[in-house]
Amino acid sequence: MSNPVYIPLLHRLAVATVCLALLPILMGALTTTKDAGMAFRDWPSSDGHNMLTYPWLQSTGDKFLEHGHRLAGVLIGMTSIALAVTATLLDQRRWLKCLAWGVLLSVIGQGLLGGSRVLLDQRGLAFVHGSFAALVMGLMILVAVATSPGWYSAIAFFPTDRFKKLHTHALFTCLSVFAQYVLGGLLRHRGMVLYEHLAFAFFAALMVLWLALTAIISGAPWLVKPGKTLVLLMVLQLALGAGAWVVRFGFGDYVAVYGSPIQVVVRTGHVLGGMLLFATTILLTVRISRLHWMSARCAASNLSLATLGASVPVTGGAR
Repeated sequence: MSNPVYIPLLHRLAVATVCLALLPILMGALTTTKDAGMAFRDWPSSDGHNMLTYPWLQSTGDKFLEHGHRLAGVLIGMTSIALAVTATLLDQRRWLKCLAWGVLLSVIGQGLLGGSRVLLDQRGLAFVHGSFAALVMGLMILVAVATSPGWYSAIAFFPTDRFKKLHTHALFTCLSVFAQYVLGGLLRHRGMVLYEHLAFAFFAALMVLWLALTAIISGAPWLVKPGKTLVLLMVLQLALGAGAWVVRFGFGDYVAVYGSPIQVVVRTGHVLGGMLLFATTILLTVRISRLHWMSARCAASNLSLATLGASVPVTGGAR
């Protein structure tokens, strides 16, 4: 089999899938913050209307948020179908095709989870629905990176053992950020683990900052930019977390008002920031894993990374 090649259309579609996936996450976070998850008692219809014919723009309040969340889910579902079909037709890597179809199946699973939450009126399913969204986003990020030009052309030389250590650290950091995201979901949906979520935030922050700084000083161009982005997102997320505490529980002379605009914005922003932080951590980890694999392969075959990179075309279309 010939070497795979970079396919611009597939990569752009994968990136679009990641970006559009933020819409149902944002609308879902708003829905949870406003406690609007049961605005409709039916699913997949909305007050008896077909989902696509419901007069969404004429609705207000909870129904506007919840139906907007449903429509965003439909949009990402259609995009995921396009991604899976395009990968099947254009990309020759079997594992990449499986990942693309995995994205579609995961999105379908998310829809079923959301629908079950409504039909069964179970807040516990809302927590599962929100936590699983992070894993789906991670899978989408993996497809986007694996279809990018950098997947073929990111060449740097490091000793294999150095990449191995960085790779291991990155994996543990992903687990830490996901665990913190899950703890946040338990707090939002179940009112549990407040102090556990607060305490673990410091551990996760240290893991993220350590990984980001290591990536930045590594000198590998493919790692520097996401490393810097990770630092900015971590600082922003800590600030949003502090703000979420204040608007939720009050501080000093400030008294929190449930459902106030500032509370909705800050708490929703904290959820979205957590997702962006996790997505960027996944992005950096996948890139590190790719460079680790390239370095290990070169060490095993006594090739230089430049030689390995020269053997992989980066433009054109797959047969």
